[in-house]
Parts: sequence; structure tokens; C-alpha cells
Amino acid sequence: MDPETNFIFKRGSDPRVATCRGKLQNKRSKLNQEINKELRLRAGAENLFKATNNRKLKETVALELSFVNSNLQLLKEQLAELNSSVEIYQGESSEPVMPMIPLGLKETKEIDFAEPFKDFILEHYSEEGNKYTKAIADFMELRQAMRCPHRDSSGLSLLFQYYNQLYFVERRFFPPDRTLPIYFEWFDSLTGVPSSQRTVAFEKACVLFNLAALYTQMGAKQARGTAKGLDQAVDHFLRAAGSLGYLRDNFTNGPSIDLAQDMLNMLVHLMLAQARECLLEKLQLQSQEKRDVDIHFDLALEAQELSKRYEEVTQLMSPVSDYLPYSWASLCNVKSQHYAALGHASAAAGLSSASQGDSRADQLVSLASEAISDAEPKQRYPVLRAAYLNKASSCQEEAARLHRMCRELRAKSCLTRVLQAVSVSTEKDKELLPRTCSALAELVEPAKIPGKSKFSLRPTPPDFGQVPASDLFQGLGPLAVFSA
Repeated sequence: MDPETNFIFKRGSDPRVATCRGKLQNKRSKLNQEINKELRLRAGAENLFKATNNRKLKETVALELSFVNSNLQLLKEQLAELNSSVEIYQGESSEPVMPMIPLGLKETKEIDFAEPFKDFILEHYSEEGNKYTKAIADFMELRQAMRCPHRDSSGLSLLFQYYNQLYFVERRFFPPDRTLPIYFEWFDSLTGVPSSQRTVAFEKACVLFNLAALYTQMGAKQARGTAKGLDQAVDHFLRAAGSLGYLRDNFTNGPSIDLAQDMLNMLVHLMLAQARECLLEKLQLQSQEKRDVDIHFDLALEAQELSKRYEEVTQLMSPVSDYLPYSWASLCNVKSQHYAALGHASAAAGLSSASQGDSRADQLVSLASEAISDAEPKQRYPVLRAAYLNKASSCQEEAARLHRMCRELRAKSCLTRVLQAVSVSTEKDKELLPRTCSALAELVEPAKIPGKSKFSLRPTPPDFGQVPASDLFQGLGPLAVFSA
């Protein structure tokens, strides 16, 4: 703690540490640099192609452009594969669980603020810039540290601390009527394409994106075999959604794809869906010892709602699909079908446990197609149960088909085991049904489970006040008087 500035400095993680996540981020950094190099080569070749009238030179440049574009496509595919490596971020669990989708951190380049800040202090505040060498060095060290935050609360605090420090720096050194020769350059988390601006607003937006990304990584790593781990995962995904929503609502016209409004809106809905998924897992966990009729129907309702939310996410992915890993859309499609199957199977289990005259069971019978009226009253529950199991099998087969179509998903053993477990359980339940019920069930179209989800989820907006920041440059005088 510095006695003059009351500045508490928190260190980031060492990028050289060979953790799986660290290795992945290092690969991302190298890919970003290679993409940047190829983009510069392409820009130069395109300018030369436009400027020259020499036919032979044009042909040579056109050939070079084709090579560069091929290299760019290959690099972007490698980055998409990197973003598909969701299993590295998953927590440990004794039982297989559905993988969650985390966001990778945006990379940025190191910036030397020393000369621009010292020049501005001398020109604007009429003070000797060297007096603030320590304050400038602290700010630069803070920025360097937040580039590699730990995947825990200290990493979050570091990002909040830097974000809050930017408030003071913007007021001190970035007047609205002029710009300093400082360029904030950040690489797109999804495409690797660099963007550069001279506004602190852009720097804030990128830090806020990384805050959300860190929340997603922390949410994905929780031990989802316990109620505590699931509660923490829900909290992290809701905070990620809140940070992304704040970014969407307060930072428009982002220069990069990952800051575009459509992309941010999709990511908000994705994080809310993942939070809801964790709540469903908690309901399953807490009721696994004993499930009565109401619990089965509650599970059916929540699974049906979750399936619907993932279907909405896949629709929101459509306008930005060119910039997303193919495995993300595939996984959301698989989850939509899988949870639809789980919903139907849970409804079947509820009908199996229900006694004649059960209100929720009778409501499902009344909503089913007219074909069920041909069955004897005492057979209607078993027939409708068989119809729900048929529907569950159909949805699970579609989930398995979508899973097989995606190379990245086929390599994720935990996902394969989850899908197989539900499929085997459904087939076992179908084998126990009387043949007469199974035959009649082919004519019955089971209804959606009526009712609303018990879980009302809202994004948790970022609490910038949780990590207070002191003005590193308070020696210049009160901020209200001595500002840019």
C-alpha cells in the first residue's frame, strides 16, 4: 500500500504458468498476432492491387491475396476451435454433466503512458511530469496485471479496480475536445481481429467484456455435483449476463464483433439459459432421493422451459453465426432437444406416479389429442405416459444426431455420457409398458406441460462500488477543479 496514494495493488496471474487455461490463453494471444500480421499483409496487397496498372504485377498480387486469405481462414478456424475448447474450463464432477460455454478473455497490447501523461501534466496542469513517475508506473502496472487475471475473486477485484481507476484517468488526461497520442488496441475474443481507438470508453468496454468472460469461466468451473457449487454457478452466470447487458445498453457502435449489439444480446440470453440449467440441475440433485408426482411435473415444466430458452438462443445466434464456433450453436441445439426429451420423460414419470383423479395428470389427459378418449379411463394415464416416452425418445434421437454431426462435440466424453444415460433410461421405461398402451400411444400427441417456471431469473448488474479505487493522481488537486 502506497502511503501517498493509498493505492492497493493486486497482481494478476503469471502468463508463463503452464495451467491448461494459461496455455489456451497463450495460444489465443499467438493466434491474434498471426491474424493481425495476415490482415496487414492483405491490406498492403489490396492497396498495391488498386494502385498499379501493370498487368503482370496485378496477377502476382492477386495470387498473393489468395494465399493470404487462405491463411486467414485457417487461422480463424484455429481460433474457433480454441473457443470450442469448453471442457478445459469445466469443474470436476464425479458424475458426467453437460458442458457450459465460457467466453475467452480479450487480449490487448501493452501501452506506455509515461511520455503522453507527463507532457499533458506539464502543458495542462503546469507541473513537472516527473513528479508523477510513480503514479504513472502504478497505473501501467495495474493495466499490465489486469491482462492476466486469476480465475477467482481476486481476478474480478483486479478488473474492477482497473475499471474504476479509468474514471479518474479519463477525467484527468482525456479532455472531450482533443485526444492524446494513446491508442487502446484490443483483439476480438471471437475473430482475433484487432480494433484500435483513442477513447477511454473503448478501454472500459473491453475491460467490462473481460469481467463478464471471467464470470463465465468461474461459472463453468464450479463443482455442479453439490448444491453449493450450483448456487455459485448460477450467481456467476447471472453476473456475466448483467455485465454483458450493461455493456450492450451503455456502449453502442462497438468496433469489434464481440462488442456488437446482436452479439452481446445473444450472449446475455446464453448466460441466462446456463444459469437456468444450473437451477434445473439443483432441483434434480435435491429430489433424487425421493420424487413424488409434483416433483416429476415440476422437473418436466422446468426442463421444457429450459429447452425453449436454448431454442431462443440458437435463433439469436443465427445473425452472428459467421463469427461463432460451430460447436456453440450445435451444443445449444443439442441441449434444446435433450431438455425437451427430459421434460417429456419427467412428465411420463409423473403420470406413472399419479393416482387416478390427480389434477395435474388429468389436465395433461384433457390437453392430449382426441385419440386418448378411445382408451379405457384406467388406461389413459399409461397410454399418455407411453406417448410422452415416445416423444422423449424422438427428441433424444435428434439430440444424438446433432451431437454426431459436430466433430468438436463428438470429442467431449462427458456430453456423450449424459446423452446416453437419458436415452438408456427412457428405453428401459418404454420396455415396462404394456403393448396395448404402446400401440395406442402412437396415435396420441402429448401436450406441453402447462404452467410457468418457478424460477424468475434476472441479470445481476456489475457492482462497481464493491472495489473502491483511489485517484492515483490526486496530487494534481481536487478532481472537480483540476481535470482535463
